[in-house]
Amino acid sequence: MASKNYYDVTEWHVGNPYTDIGEVLNSIIADIKSRQKDTDHNEEGKPGAVIYIPSGDYHLRTQVLIDISYLKIQGSGHGFVSSSIRFNVPQDQWKDLHELWPGGSRILVDLKPGEEEYTGAAFLVKREGDPRISSVEFENFCIDGLHFVDDGSGDPENTYLNGKTGIYIASAQDSFRITGMGIIYLEHGVTTYNSDALSIHDNFIAECGNCVELREAGQASKITDNLMGAGYRGYSIYAQNFGGLLVASNNIFPRGTSSVHFSGVLRSSITGNRFHSFYPGMLVFENNCTENLVSSNHFLRDHEPWPPMQGYDNGLEDDYGLLRIEGTNNSIIANHISETIDTKYLKPEGCVPSIIHLVSGTGNYIASNHIVATTQNTQEKAAGEDSCFDAQVGALLSVSELQELPVIAVLVEKESVKNVVLDTGRDSQIRMDRSKNVCRGIPELM
Repeated sequence: MASKNYYDVTEWHVGNPYTDIGEVLNSIIADIKSRQKDTDHNEEGKPGAVIYIPSGDYHLRTQVLIDISYLKIQGSGHGFVSSSIRFNVPQDQWKDLHELWPGGSRILVDLKPGEEEYTGAAFLVKREGDPRISSVEFENFCIDGLHFVDDGSGDPENTYLNGKTGIYIASAQDSFRITGMGIIYLEHGVTTYNSDALSIHDNFIAECGNCVELREAGQASKITDNLMGAGYRGYSIYAQNFGGLLVASNNIFPRGTSSVHFSGVLRSSITGNRFHSFYPGMLVFENNCTENLVSSNHFLRDHEPWPPMQGYDNGLEDDYGLLRIEGTNNSIIANHISETIDTKYLKPEGCVPSIIHLVSGTGNYIASNHIVATTQNTQEKAAGEDSCFDAQVGALLSVSELQELPVIAVLVEKESVKNVVLDTGRDSQIRMDRSKNVCRGIPELM
């Protein structure tokens, strides 16, 4: 027996999903609401529904408004392929490419954003009142913003600006799941407000201005096992006023302003991730982040090797710190931190880079972090000489002729006291007031 709570967008009688899937999805949601009106009938209520999007290209010209719980929208493939690489390949070579656009179950966001940020969202989740909207799921399809726009800074396709958002959750919510998605070429990939028990797991979110933003407040959520990378203007992972957030087992690509940026986040964990960045400020704690654990992560900072993107950066200088901490009683333990860069790329010229920069706060515990800082002479290559893949892999695997790069392993500002720094850099690499902090540096070899 076919379920009346299972819908296929290609079989629905209202609208054409290929020309405006937004109209179709809104019509289906309206049908669900018209049929599921009773909150309690024979101990049954509103079970929600599943909406299926088969593989195909579906333009979205009408924003989808989700205001019901227990809704799952699923496709048959996240369909990700790099649009950034394509747009930075000369157009006369496009004819030789196997694919030009993302695939799978792909939604093409053709909205015209207005002044309010939410107007550019493909999916707007919003419902007021009690209980909070719950158990909405997005699974296994692609949301493609198509193009970025010109801001006068160079190639329009490299600006990361278009006012579009993939999923915008404006209302407080509970137990949402975003899984197996491909999200690309949007100014904001996923934006949520007041999240509780949110799971963002096993997605491919890249080439967006910002990937995941958890705003206003939240608790008990996780960002796990994702492949992600924002552009130089925004965050790969941003969280604000959050408690109990788990960031684990993610592989974060370079170019984001920061890999992880916490603002006023408490009692959360960043563990077992691989972070890669072309700029300082990979991990930023601001606004008194407290009692957070940062452990067993691999941080790598090197220089952008791909010529089309070498003119862009996040605007930070190397004394800012790879890891910049403002907060109290945080633990930064057993991380591997690599900085490999030609000294000519350091800013300002002649700067000694800071690796862990403790700006303010008390009671932080920094211990047993292995810092590897190296430099080598590199040769500039002409644009287009290497593919993006070849350039980045070549840079990652290059370890020959490396020399030690002078760095400040730990810099503790005078505003930060009563901290403990153990076995994280040699004595000569640590800058701090040792009368107000505890320090044990790695002994120097004679």
